[in-house]
Amino acid sequence: MKTLKIFADGSSLGNPGPGGYCSIITDGEKKAVVKGGEKLTTNNRMELMAVIKALEKIKNSYNIELYTDSKYVVDGINSWLEKWKKNGWKTSNKKDVLNIDLWQKLDQLLQRHNVKAYWIKGHNGHPENEYCDKVAKMEALKYMQNEEK
Repeated sequence: MKTLKIFADGSSLGNPGPGGYCSIITDGEKKAVVKGGEKLTTNNRMELMAVIKALEKIKNSYNIELYTDSKYVVDGINSWLEKWKKNGWKTSNKKDVLNIDLWQKLDQLLQRHNVKAYWIKGHNGHPENEYCDKVAKMEALKYMQNEEK
């Protein structure tokens, strides 16, 4: 099975506030950029949306290496998701999983692929992460600028 890499980042200006996300999908030769945002959201929701929107663009099954500076997303995919599903979408503290709508959507998309999520340190000079961070912030700013008009 072919391998793709996804680099993803999300941002919100305020938490909640205007938010943006950006992902890069690459096979090592070609790259596709996915970006967008929302008027009122949280950083964690945008981190999840960056991954969801990238996976929605990929139509066939692949091995996917996901790189993000969000431990929330990495831990969710690699450790928490299966436990949440077994527990009826409850955390180990018996509380409802936050952002359950996005986690359930992500779970459906993950079924098509073999995904391994890797944490990378943010703001540390990683070119794809830096690019995604910058674009996610620019997407969030679009919503802030619209509010000021």
